[in-house]
Amino acid sequence: MELRAAPRAGMLARLGDAMARRRGTILALQWCVIVFYLVLLVVPAFMPIPDQDAHLYSNLRLFAQFMFWGIWWPFVMLATMLFGRAWCGVFCPEGALTELASKHGLGRSIPRWMRWGGWPFTAFVCTTVYGQLVSVYEYPQAALLVLGGSTVVAVAVGFVYGKGKRVWCRYLCPASGVFALLAKIAPVHFRVDEEAWQRDTGRKPMVNCAPLIDIRHMKSASACHACGRCSGYRGAVQLAARSPAAEILSRGGKEAGRGEVLTLIFGVIGIATAAFQWSSSRFFVQMKTAAATWLIERDSFMLLNDNAPWWLLTHYPAANDVFSWLDGLCILAYILGGGLALGLAVFVAVWLAARLAGPGTLSWRRLAMGLVPMAGTGVFLGLTMLTLTHLKAERIVLAWVPAARMLLLTGGSGFSAWLGWRLADSAPITRRLAAFAVYVLPLALIDAIWGFGIFS
Repeated sequence: MELRAAPRAGMLARLGDAMARRRGTILALQWCVIVFYLVLLVVPAFMPIPDQDAHLYSNLRLFAQFMFWGIWWPFVMLATMLFGRAWCGVFCPEGALTELASKHGLGRSIPRWMRWGGWPFTAFVCTTVYGQLVSVYEYPQAALLVLGGSTVVAVAVGFVYGKGKRVWCRYLCPASGVFALLAKIAPVHFRVDEEAWQRDTGRKPMVNCAPLIDIRHMKSASACHACGRCSGYRGAVQLAARSPAAEILSRGGKEAGRGEVLTLIFGVIGIATAAFQWSSSRFFVQMKTAAATWLIERDSFMLLNDNAPWWLLTHYPAANDVFSWLDGLCILAYILGGGLALGLAVFVAVWLAARLAGPGTLSWRRLAMGLVPMAGTGVFLGLTMLTLTHLKAERIVLAWVPAARMLLLTGGSGFSAWLGWRLADSAPITRRLAAFAVYVLPLALIDAIWGFGIFS
């Protein structure tokens, strides 16, 4: 259904209305992305390992690796922080395919188990950890398994459940929880005027909101895919600018759910940080060396074997890259243990800061949302490590990058610190200062972890 809204003042509002009118153009763009995605995902998986003198501009395997992990994912995360979930609604191949499958599928109702709020966190953790075990960033076979497997499941879910909806995106997508958090600080969103909606009493066909949002009462950008279909509807919906802090500081919105907070603290901050840093960690090397020494001293060599299949642990002898069973166990221990430890440190500090602010003043879940800018910055820094690795392999030296990364880190932590201070503004000044002093401790810890990684 195309919505032809009357033109309204404001460049963003006109852009939103254009998106509603030009659904065919958006669909054509989505199909271009789907073809590009499938070619880069499938073809390189059947190509040989590139020679030492191969370049990303002359070898499709290297080019696909750079596009997926050096360009695509880091800048999707950045774009979500800037423009909301426009990637989901306008570009995402999985979203387009699952909606298409749902349109022509069985149309069954969504089961209760699928609506469990913990799926985004669970899917994110499992995908992140498994991706590290099979070296998804380095090998197209692993990328085809992880990304391609996700796409196949997305299409299957779409075919079975809903009718022209994105059930997969709403409840099960591994990246959905991260996108939902980062969209909270986007300076643009689709704003809904409930009073204008009520004033328009005429009968109008409902908008097909693929991510299953109650548009009339939408107050958060977290679930909105920013596809533009509802722009201009009843004269109440428009694309508009806002303060990046507006949603987190708002007192009228719904409080963050436990699933959101778990994804933020233990997923994006804890697990993701450990996953990005294990391969360059001296502690990881020391832990694995100590474990190997202990096994050798006891003549126990089973875990030192490297005979695991490539789809379980990295196994590419031609590239001299093979994980032993001990490697896999150490990676699991580092990512899960390190992520849990960092997450617990952050959780305890946020919980204690909320208590110090005073009973009934500020919930710890609301205060935790102040960490979103820091979490988003960490994800972007982690993913761009892969960008820099590819550029260094091409002998492209960017001397300004460490300073720029520290500037981003400072900006993210500074924004989170400011949000924490503002969130506690209703507490007495002494309690507010005490709460803020505790709240900034995890920010300092995360800064130290990333700062060490940038300059080590």
